[in-house]
Amino acid sequence: MLVSAKEMLDKAKAGKYAVGQFNINNLEWTKAILLTAQENNSPVILGVSEGAGKYMCGYNTVVGMVNGMLETLKITVPVALHLDHGSYEGAKACIEAGFSSIMFDGSHYPIEENIAKTTELIGIAHAKGISVEAEVGAIGGEEDGVIGGGEVADPKECKMIADLGVDMLAAGIGNIHGKYPANWKGLNFDVLAEIQKLTGTMPLVLHGGTGIPADMIKEAISLGVSKINVNTECQLSFADATRKYIEAGKDLEGKGFDPRKLLAPGFEAIKATVKEKMELFGSIDKA
Repeated sequence: MLVSAKEMLDKAKAGKYAVGQFNINNLEWTKAILLTAQENNSPVILGVSEGAGKYMCGYNTVVGMVNGMLETLKITVPVALHLDHGSYEGAKACIEAGFSSIMFDGSHYPIEENIAKTTELIGIAHAKGISVEAEVGAIGGEEDGVIGGGEVADPKECKMIADLGVDMLAAGIGNIHGKYPANWKGLNFDVLAEIQKLTGTMPLVLHGGTGIPADMIKEAISLGVSKINVNTECQLSFADATRKYIEAGKDLEGKGFDPRKLLAPGFEAIKATVKEKMELFGSIDKA
């Protein structure tokens, strides 16, 4: 059964660890992430961007697939199904479809409009027991058509959004989607510390978890980050394993062209990547 992300993230904040959000793109990704969470007794958040939701035939299809897997795979660890970087309309659609958590990314609106739309969505979502993530500042780079300039969040605006009653807050602190460039300046821990000071027990979210050095991840967790998003790293490991399988000619051996065999190396690569991140985030045996 899907659960809100609120309880798992409140526990993570209090326990000084983070829960990973791993984005899903198809059945193999979803199965790999769920099995890894179960095997490591870790709570987990399945992230779905609007682009990925459309690719997987819509939010109703995604909800049906995930719920079916929870039952068939006998998943007992806490699992939240979460809209990632959702628009106002997308958030409402996911609430109706049966997601257990949503993110409304209003960071590109003036703060007053961000507050108004976030407030409305909180009312709708909380009435159904669905957790809400909001964003202040912009996550750099591009993800599924959502482009951000990497603006560092204003801690005072973070407090304004936190005071609305959101369950978690994504604040731009120099993090970006995709691969980090060689000249990346790193995370702005001074801003993160100020946001933590002003928002108190509010779980903070770090987007763009791929490529951030382990010491920075641990520092961010110590400063209140309780949810870390990973997508690109799973994509890279999946692609690398699949490429090696094909370049080795495995797809030409016997029935190696069978999709179930062709996708198996990538499936295992995702499992390995997710386990590695859960170890780093400290969420193993925290279910």
